[in-house]
Amino acid sequence: MMPLYFPEDKTEYIIPAIVCVLFIIGAIATWRMFIKSSEREAENLKEMEKRIMEKR
Repeated sequence: MMPLYFPEDKTEYIIPAIVCVLFIIGAIATWRMFIKSSEREAENLKEMEKRIMEKR
């Protein structure tokens, strides 16, 4: 079993923290992109439904 590594020099945590923050920002940006895309798709479907109902 491999022992855990906890560095004495705490500055070694800076780069992993930056990478973690970048991944979180990327995840939030992707989440927001999916929400906006979903809202646009719902709006298009409502317009399409409205046009279909008007034809009847």
